[in-house]
Amino acid sequence: MHPWWSTLRPRSKAQPILADLLTRAIVPVPPVVLREGGVIQEGFDSALDELKAISEHAAAFLIKLETEERERTGLSSLKVGYNRVHGYYIELSKVQAQQAPITYVRRQTLKNAERFITPALKNFEDKALSSKSRALAREKQLYDELLSDLLKAITPLKRLAEGLAILDVLANFAERAIALNLITPALTYQSELIIENGRHLVVESMLEKPFVPNSVQFDDALRQFIITGPNMGGKSTFMRQTAIIALLGRTGCPVPAEQAIIGDIDRIFTRIGSSDDLASGRSTFMVEMSETALILNNATKHSLVLLDEIGRGTSTFDGLSLAWATGCYIAEQINAMTLFATHYFELTALPERVETVKNLHLTATEVEDRIIFLYAVQPGPANQSYGIQVGKLAGLPASVIASAQEKLAWLERQELLQFDQPHLPALANPPQQSELFQADAKLLTLQDQILNIELDQLSPREALSLLYELKDQLQESH
Repeated sequence: MHPWWSTLRPRSKAQPILADLLTRAIVPVPPVVLREGGVIQEGFDSALDELKAISEHAAAFLIKLETEERERTGLSSLKVGYNRVHGYYIELSKVQAQQAPITYVRRQTLKNAERFITPALKNFEDKALSSKSRALAREKQLYDELLSDLLKAITPLKRLAEGLAILDVLANFAERAIALNLITPALTYQSELIIENGRHLVVESMLEKPFVPNSVQFDDALRQFIITGPNMGGKSTFMRQTAIIALLGRTGCPVPAEQAIIGDIDRIFTRIGSSDDLASGRSTFMVEMSETALILNNATKHSLVLLDEIGRGTSTFDGLSLAWATGCYIAEQINAMTLFATHYFELTALPERVETVKNLHLTATEVEDRIIFLYAVQPGPANQSYGIQVGKLAGLPASVIASAQEKLAWLERQELLQFDQPHLPALANPPQQSELFQADAKLLTLQDQILNIELDQLSPREALSLLYELKDQLQESH
C-alpha cells in the first residue's frame, strides 16, 4: 500500500449512522441561511410537518370547510373568507343568516351579510396565523439539536472532512491530467527546474491553432537567461508558463509538459507589467523599482525570478544601467533561477561576464514587410526587435510608420545616440550603444589582471614591459 493512502484511508472512514441522520434531517440542497427555514427534511418531525402543512395548505382547507358546511347546513349562500382585520369567517346573506346554526358566533355585521366564526374555524385560525413563525421556531430547535448530536462526533467528522478534501483535490488532478494531457513531474531537493516542451494552459485553451511548446533548463551551470525578441513574440507567455508549471508541480499537480524536473523552489518573484500608485505618490517607474528592490533583497538561490523589461520608465542610459546592474547582481550575488526579458540588446553581453547566464530569443520572421511570430524559444540573442512592424500591426497611421522607418534608417546610417538632435553632423567614430558594457567587461578583465600581478617577482625590465602592455590594453578599451 502506498504511504499516502495508508494515512488517507483512516481519514476517509465512512460514518453510516451520522450519514443516515443527516440524510433524514437535512434537505438535499439546503438554503444558505436558516432565517427563512426550508432546511429540515419533510418527514423528519411530525410536529414541524403539521405546522408547515397548515401554512402551505390553508387555501385548500378553507375550500374543503366551505363545501362541508354548505352540505351540513343546507345554506347555499355560505362561503368562507379571510381579511387582515377580522381574520377567518363564515359569511351568510341577510336572509339565510337567520338560519345559522347555534354553533355559529356572530363576528361582524355588514349591509347585506352577516359574518360568523365557529370553534373549529377559530382553532384553525389560531394555528394558521401562527403556524409560520412556530414552524421557523420548531425548525431552529431541531437544527440546534442536530448540531448538538453532531458535535459529539466532531473528531471523526473533522478527519472525514480532511480526507474528503484531499480526495477531491486528487480526483481533480487526475481528471485534469487526462483531459489536458498533463504529466507527473519529478520533485527534487536541488535548486533546479527543467521543463521539456512546456505549455501555457490558459493561452492554449484560447487558441484555435496548436500551442507552440518551449523548454527551459535551470541547473548548477545555467542560472539566468536573457530573453530578447519582438513584442507579442511570446516572451511573457514563456516566462509565465515556466512559473505556472513550477507552482503546479510543487503543489503536487500534474503539469503541462512532456517532462519536468522541479527542484526545491522557495518563492516565485515577478516583475511583469506596468502600473502606478499615484495616490501614494509613486510613478510607474517607482513601482517598478520598488518591486525590483523587493526581489533583490529577498530572493535566494532557491527562488524563481521573472523580470520583464527592467528600466523602461527612465532615460535610455539610466534604464540600461539599472537593468545591467540588476542582472549582474542576481547572477553574481543571489544566483537565483532567473528569466530576464528585455529590449536592451546590450544585456546580451552579460553572458560574456558571467558563465551561468545564457541568451535566449523568441523567433519571428518578416514577409513582405509583415511580421510573423513563430513563438519558438531558441538559443542566442535576437537579431532585431521588429518594433515598427508591431506598431503597424497595432494600427498606427501609415504616416507614422513611414516617418519611423525614415528615422530608423537615418539612425542606422549615422549610428548616433542623439535621437532628438538630427541636425548634428555625423561623427567620425560614433559611439556604439551595444559596446557600452562590452567595454565595461574589458575594464573588469584588465582590473583582474592587475590584481593578480606578483610585483615582487618581476624584474625592472619585466615590470616596464608589463606597464606598456597594460597601457595598450587600456587605450584599446577606450
